[in-house]
Amino acid sequence: MNSIAFIGGGNMASAIIGGLLKSGRAPGDILVLEPNAEQRSRLQRDLGVITLEAPGSVLQRAGVVVWAIKPQNFKEASAACAAHIAAALQFSVMAGIRSGDIARALGSERVVRSMPNTPALIGQGIAGLFARPAVGADERLQVERLLAPTGRTLWVEREEDLDAVTALSGSGPAYVFYFVEAMMKAAQDMGLSAEQGRELALATFAGASALALQSGEPPSLLRERVTSKGGTTYAGITSLERSDVHGAIVSAVKAAQRRARELGDEFG
Repeated sequence: MNSIAFIGGGNMASAIIGGLLKSGRAPGDILVLEPNAEQRSRLQRDLGVITLEAPGSVLQRAGVVVWAIKPQNFKEASAACAAHIAAALQFSVMAGIRSGDIARALGSERVVRSMPNTPALIGQGIAGLFARPAVGADERLQVERLLAPTGRTLWVEREEDLDAVTALSGSGPAYVFYFVEAMMKAAQDMGLSAEQGRELALATFAGASALALQSGEPPSLLRERVTSKGGTTYAGITSLERSDVHGAIVSAVKAAQRRARELGDEFG
């Protein structure tokens, strides 16, 4: 049971598989159940892993099963796979489906839920993790090693906190891209090209994030240091405050959290 099986072979599964291969895992140790023929061909061609069109006894080789399908497909997929994977650690990267529902569907309490984000595709992600009580310390470590090539991990002790993780870091890249879009539009309005605006905006986000990570100081203090009263940054921040952008961002994250809870209710 040294193999790892992926139920679904989409972007997130591919990101995790790519990291595993780079860290030395043999392609023959990775099984991917993927009904889409084009996707199976891509996985075989690009990653060299073993692909399956339908569940079968070969899945019994897996010590860990990674659920990376759309939540609306879980009920059907779990019914088809359950008999082959009962002894494995179940690891879900599906949004919305709670660990208790996964445990009931698969007949196993050894379930870890994760909420990764799309920067995992380039090894710069962060994933929130929750483990049910039946998951041992060595299995937690196993999950951390599984995700290590995709970025950082953060454990939460309450499963409901994954809704906040989903809203903050799971959806968070879209907020950043939204802000970058606005900065690019402003750049063009001021006479710069779209490419110049893109380069300046993305470099600014990357640099500011790196500075905040390395300094360890509160973002509010870092902001104050570059906001001289009467200066250009002060004018920009004052405009943001007049529009209550701070409050709008908080409201957006909370709206995403509410939707994460609703998805859990819908798929429960």
